[in-house]
Amino acid sequence: MVTLYQAISLILQVVWFIMIAHIVMSWLINFQVLNLRQPLVAQIWYGLNNLLEPLYSRIRRFLPATPGIDLAPLVAFIILIIIRQALYNNQGFFYGY
Repeated sequence: MVTLYQAISLILQVVWFIMIAHIVMSWLINFQVLNLRQPLVAQIWYGLNNLLEPLYSRIRRFLPATPGIDLAPLVAFIILIIIRQALYNNQGFFYGY
């Protein structure tokens, strides 16, 4: 069971860092620090979008339409934090305490 806890924890950490990279990169693109015409930037951006869009699209179905702002990454980030904290609080279940 310890291995299961560690695997879930690792997956959540990877998703955490991917979401942080996506959020920071979206800010840098919107403030025109990064340019999508650069091939490396575009490749990273579209790769991150392809990874996270299935998650965001499911969340967008339940959110009200807000023109000009996308709340799906914020909601996904909050859900991820809640899942990580719930996993941490219940780690005794995995370790058999």
